[in-house]
Amino acid sequence: MNEQELIEKDILAYLKRQENKGLLRFLTCGSVDDGKSTLIGRLLHDSMLIYEDQLASIKKESEKSGSAGEELDLSLLVDGLAAEREQGITIDVAYRYFSTERRKFIIADTPGHEQYTRNMATGASNSDLAVILVDARYGILPQTKRHSFICSLLGIKHIVVAVNKMDLVDYREEAFEKICDDYRSFSVRLDIDDIHFIPISALKGDNVVETSNKMTWFKSGPLLNYLETVHIASDRNLIDLRLPIQYVVRPDLNFRGFAGTMASGILHRGDEVVVLPGGQKSHVKKIVTFDGNLEEAFPPLSVTITLEDEIDVSRGDIIARPDNQPRVGRELEAMIVWMAEQPMTPMNRYLFKQTSNMISGTVSMLRYRINVDTIEREDSKELKMNEVGRCRVSLERSIPFDSYKKNRTTGAFIIIDRLTLNTVGAGMIIDREAEDEEGKDFWGIEVADEFLKHQRSRVSIKERVELYKQEPLTILLTGLPCTGKTTIAYALERRLFDNRLTVTVLDGADIRSGISKDLGFTAKERSENMRRAAEIALLLNNSGLICI
Repeated sequence: MNEQELIEKDILAYLKRQENKGLLRFLTCGSVDDGKSTLIGRLLHDSMLIYEDQLASIKKESEKSGSAGEELDLSLLVDGLAAEREQGITIDVAYRYFSTERRKFIIADTPGHEQYTRNMATGASNSDLAVILVDARYGILPQTKRHSFICSLLGIKHIVVAVNKMDLVDYREEAFEKICDDYRSFSVRLDIDDIHFIPISALKGDNVVETSNKMTWFKSGPLLNYLETVHIASDRNLIDLRLPIQYVVRPDLNFRGFAGTMASGILHRGDEVVVLPGGQKSHVKKIVTFDGNLEEAFPPLSVTITLEDEIDVSRGDIIARPDNQPRVGRELEAMIVWMAEQPMTPMNRYLFKQTSNMISGTVSMLRYRINVDTIEREDSKELKMNEVGRCRVSLERSIPFDSYKKNRTTGAFIIIDRLTLNTVGAGMIIDREAEDEEGKDFWGIEVADEFLKHQRSRVSIKERVELYKQEPLTILLTGLPCTGKTTIAYALERRLFDNRLTVTVLDGADIRSGISKDLGFTAKERSENMRRAAEIALLLNNSGLICI
């Protein structure tokens, strides 16, 4: 009995069956008019998961605005916006839910147009697998490469390259194999291990749900069979315990718990844990849920835990194991996807949201922009909407974090405009230590040549603090011209020096007549001047000095 029949005859049996099924989140992407929405419609139609009134509506709409000729235009199932139906394209991310006897699915139908790259990145952020459609007539296009790069950027481990519209090339095997070879040559530059190729015709239904009798040369089965059987359980990180705290639960004087959703790892009752960034240690007393106490918790369970000791735990803290901790710091390296119409320029202040943390900070440096069509680095002073770049982020306080490759929850953040509170960007944190070992960044792009390789000082910050008996920091004096900033700076330097502190002043006039003498006074040039000053201040701080 299929899913639709079971819903009609025994809804309780249907719900019981759903509880025991695994869930696969996947997205469809590719170039414009490659048939993404048609493919999803075909999956739903041939799996008998379209209601009669939906089918009647689609038939009526097909006659009015369909683009499939005499065939039923199944793309209309997914293209819900009026503008999408009028233009025959996907604009917004459309989500569809369906299930088969083996698995539950959440599909994200993402736009193919370049100007909607941010929408596509949103759809990819929670996906386990991506179905990248390629038109059999045209092969690998720039937008195919763009979407493949973004899938790699956002940590999707499984890629299905669905070569669509095989009916328009007479189902020829050589046309399919050429596209496979071209994509393999391109994909060696991406961080994707599992790539599967399937020839299909979404319009005709070949190799989508049922095996095609017109492509007997292809032996690996239809697309739906692969989606039902692809192994994703091992993609979960069950090694590194990370429990971001969302809420401190204190209903009465006798209970103090810490609620959050398991991001990775397995937590057992009685485990020794450490709370970061504070570093306090304790043991897990109870793991509490609505349905009762548990002996262990794992992703994606939402739990409340209690600890044996009364220690300080706040929203935004992360619970980990003492012998397996995330990094803690204020300086992050990240790949950023910019989503706002106003370009991102270094030194602008934003809010950064990572897990439950909300911290003020700046994108202190744009190292380079990625040309997502060629996957090559380009020099740039700003990131425009839909562009991707590698940046350094400086936060006002330290937070615990992992690399995005290690943990998609603790290794990601969003960037929020301080005035409008709109989300303007998304970031994926890079593991700098792994880069130093391999000489490449997270996505296989060369970090620098041998002459620019970063070297670590053999004198630690802690040793400098002990020697100078001071914490290095930078004090920024800002204000309108002729308000006494320079006078205050040198007076403060004198007072701190008299108190036996090692301090120096970075005078704006000295910087303008020296390292920034090539700059004018436009908004961009003032921003670049500030960036250079901040870099000098950072070098002084790393040497243990106080910088004004």
